[in-house]
Amino acid sequence: MLASLSIRDIVLIEKLDLSLSDGLTALTGETGAGKSILLDSVSLALGGRGDGALVRHGAAKGQVTLVFDLADDHPAHEILAAAELPDEGPLVIRRIQMADGRTRASINDEPVSVQALRLVGASLVELHGQHADRALVDPASHRALLDAFGGLAAATAQVGRLWRAWRACEETVRAEKARLAVAARDADFARHAVEELTRLAPETGEEARLADRRALMMQSEKIAGDLSEALDAVAGGSSPVPSLAAAVRRLERRAGAAQALIQPAAQAIDQALDALESARAHLEAALAEAAFEPAELERIEERLFALRAAARKHGVAPDGLAALLERFAADLDRLADGTSALARHEAEAAAAQASWRAAAKALSAARGAAAAALDLAVNAELPPLKLEAAAFMTRIASDPEAGGPEGWDSVEFWVRTNPGTRPGPMMKVASGGELARFLLALKVVLADRGSAPTLIFDEIDTGVGGAVADAIGQRLARLAERVQVLCVTHAPQVAARARHHLLIAKGPGVGVEMPETAPSRPEDGSPVTTKVAPLNAASRREEIARMLAGARITAEARAAADRLLKAR
Repeated sequence: MLASLSIRDIVLIEKLDLSLSDGLTALTGETGAGKSILLDSVSLALGGRGDGALVRHGAAKGQVTLVFDLADDHPAHEILAAAELPDEGPLVIRRIQMADGRTRASINDEPVSVQALRLVGASLVELHGQHADRALVDPASHRALLDAFGGLAAATAQVGRLWRAWRACEETVRAEKARLAVAARDADFARHAVEELTRLAPETGEEARLADRRALMMQSEKIAGDLSEALDAVAGGSSPVPSLAAAVRRLERRAGAAQALIQPAAQAIDQALDALESARAHLEAALAEAAFEPAELERIEERLFALRAAARKHGVAPDGLAALLERFAADLDRLADGTSALARHEAEAAAAQASWRAAAKALSAARGAAAAALDLAVNAELPPLKLEAAAFMTRIASDPEAGGPEGWDSVEFWVRTNPGTRPGPMMKVASGGELARFLLALKVVLADRGSAPTLIFDEIDTGVGGAVADAIGQRLARLAERVQVLCVTHAPQVAARARHHLLIAKGPGVGVEMPETAPSRPEDGSPVTTKVAPLNAASRREEIARMLAGARITAEARAAADRLLKAR
């Protein structure tokens, strides 16, 4: 619910801080006292159109702050989570209106766009009045309201899931047809490419290996000469190996006479011989690796030319030829069995469509039953509201060929104000006062299904009195048992039904004594400001008596006020 409202420098309001409670709260005051300023301020805070003219004369900016206490399951939590906005403790909405027309908005002190503000605001407060811009009568919302009344949210969600599954299947069919069309168009080229690349048999990394081998072979003649010279030095005619071996043998024959003297030298020469033998083996292996036939170099160069030519032809790197062969082969395979695959996808799409149609048909029938029950309930509320000759009807237009995720029904609330007249959309047929009462009847029926937690009614009782005004008050009180209701009213019968009563006045109270917390009367020549204050029991009696009697409050008016207050 709306827990508090703070206004700074908006039109005639310099500073206002209100704490609000649940149940029905009446806002009263003389004409021109500034009741509409409160509604305009709330509308601004919830994303209404900004206007620099709203800023109080002489101020650079105005500000409206709304604080809400939300239930754990309120839809606003999901909206905040989707927008990645903080959601701890009370929900604080703030809108700043600059005198130059610019505005700034925030939710829980995080800057937000006006669109985000409107989305959150729509889930928190509904404004209803005699003007179209304040009445929640947008036909786009009527289907959701009917679904909420009929308890059809789960069925509608299931229809949405089936719709999305069907559309996904249709997208798969479309994509498969597109792939098959491309494959069929390029089939001849793909077959030629597969034959060519199959003969070429490219391997990933092959070009790099061949290029390295070719570079080695191009340098092999010089490398082989150097290796041969080194091998000759190690194992050829000038090799020191024979001399060293003979020296070791002579030393070993003398080792018995002076082993300690000879043994270390002999071991060192043996190690040198081992190292020379290892060097010989490595040099021989290197010579074998460097050895090539000119024909091999020619084969390598031809292979490199073939790989690079194929890569240029197909616009890929040589290492991509193997993958390209697989892709062309897969395209041909898809074309070969594409008809059966497409038929399978089309069958899946047809089954998904049939499931959606069955669910949408059942939902449409359930909506028809819910509409009949809604019409019966709303029409039962109309006679006491002086709409006994009027009729409310829920019009459902179904088009199975133009369905969507909510089914194939369009829903709009229609009314007929007099017998024999043609019914039509509620916004177009009902007058301002009639519209307000139709909306009240509708909201009473829908209070705990599809309603925001705070409802604000602007002079819903205009043009009625007596029993009709009392009937309006009774319904507002019933409505306030389930949601928070704020009502700007001129009817004492409505005000008497409220649990809380706020007086709106310019300067101190008009006709009743304002509470001691209310601002004092401004000095002559100072700006006029609008003030709002809660009324205690005595002040409330005086205000209702003023509403009954006018400027001069009589004892009879006070007695009538007492009777109204006791009757609630």
